[in-house]
Amino acid sequence: MEKKVRVRFAPSPTGPLHIGGIRTALYNYLFAKKHGGDFLLRVEDTDQTRYVKGAEAYIIEALKWCGITPDEGVNIGGDFGPYRQSERKEQGTYKKYVDQLLESGNAYYAFDTPEELDEMRERLKAGGGHSQSYDMHSRGGMINSLALSAEEVQKRIDAGEKYVVRIKIPRNEEIKFKDIIRGYVVVDSSNLDDKVLYKSDGMPTYHMANVVDDYLMKITHVIRGEEWLPSGPLHILLYRFLGWEKEMPEFAHLPLILKPNGNGKLSKRDGDAGGFPVFPIEWNSEEGEKFTGYRESDYFPEAHINMLAFLGWNPGTEQELFTLEELIQEFSLERVGKSGAKFDPDKTKWFNEQYLRNKSNEELAQLIKPLAGGVDDAFLAGVCGLMKERVSFTNEILEKGKYLFEAPTAYDAKMVKKKWKADSPEIVAELVSVFSDTEFKNEVLEAAFKTYIEEKELGFGKPMIAIRLAITGEGGGPSLFEIMELIGKEESIKRLNAGIANIKKEIVA
Repeated sequence: MEKKVRVRFAPSPTGPLHIGGIRTALYNYLFAKKHGGDFLLRVEDTDQTRYVKGAEAYIIEALKWCGITPDEGVNIGGDFGPYRQSERKEQGTYKKYVDQLLESGNAYYAFDTPEELDEMRERLKAGGGHSQSYDMHSRGGMINSLALSAEEVQKRIDAGEKYVVRIKIPRNEEIKFKDIIRGYVVVDSSNLDDKVLYKSDGMPTYHMANVVDDYLMKITHVIRGEEWLPSGPLHILLYRFLGWEKEMPEFAHLPLILKPNGNGKLSKRDGDAGGFPVFPIEWNSEEGEKFTGYRESDYFPEAHINMLAFLGWNPGTEQELFTLEELIQEFSLERVGKSGAKFDPDKTKWFNEQYLRNKSNEELAQLIKPLAGGVDDAFLAGVCGLMKERVSFTNEILEKGKYLFEAPTAYDAKMVKKKWKADSPEIVAELVSVFSDTEFKNEVLEAAFKTYIEEKELGFGKPMIAIRLAITGEGGGPSLFEIMELIGKEESIKRLNAGIANIKKEIVA
């Protein structure tokens, strides 16, 4: 690649950022970093009617949590700003190029009212036409500068009459461009409508602002969702009409993220129904709309990113766990698939489990320390070592390992009924004597236990479940002798004696 790679993530501040948007940002970021290029964040707020307060701040915070850091853009700066389209509009950035299109005859003024547009569509529909669009077939019967004299057009503009500017799509022309992921895309211009480029409120539409900004910001690759693929031919025409064909970026349209069952695009409603997040971080709107996020659901950002990378891309190997740096090294658009990628909530949780288990006990201890109420760091690290293979999220370490912090106040009723026998209290009492004279180290405790059951000619199960119930109140869990070493001799003996008395009481009750 001769030119320095420059890509952009250009969301609209119309609400929370769906994980599909984060994946688009991620792929842009990985591609830029792979090729030593720049990753820009641009906010496309041309549609002021859909602007949602707080959405821009949400986008910035979501990217920050994910570790996707722009090189330039909103709230960062750079040599190609401003990076909000509303601010660029105020500078007159877009009007200049709209005027250029009007002067070259590739765009025209249209004065049609909303009511007149509705009448046109109804007329075309009644006539059985192939389209109800404002296009080369219908434009001649509408109120626009193609049908009006130059004097009439100027008179209407001078009178303050509202108008839009539409692109004039050429007739019967083959528009062809190459998509890095999908190969060549070919469209007959006869199937395109004359899209609005400049609205009556003086704001450019997405199409106009998008192309102008990409050109002025020297964007080399446009990597975006496949929902923008139908807009590709229009953008190609704009580059040509503005004389920018040589500077036109390469295009790559990413596949959809599908519902878990594969039927349709993943939506926020699927998350509500399935009990899983579809947003990176929590969203709270002023209107009371609220959605949880991966951050608040206790996912690691690196696990979230790793999961997203695989929703459409694969490395061509068996490796599934990648650091961000490894993703940068391995990523390529050529290995992004064309077909939609099914979202799998269970696989998403699996990614988090792997990252949790790969963290050191000490690192996990620091993560749960704020919730642990001043517990000693070494003890917390020991808790994490015992529990991390048995949980999916860090907050479950405290929840599922509650018995490591305090003696049980209740015992698993089903396990007591099934496994606590008439001689269990006697066995536990004898083991209290054994353990009282034993060094409280995992291996030593286990050896002492095995010696006891051999001498008494007991099987492994009955005495083990009896002391486990007394120590933890549960019938299963991590290595019991590791638990005993962690909580110490005094606490272990205390729990064993309490179990003899309390479990007996439960049986009598």
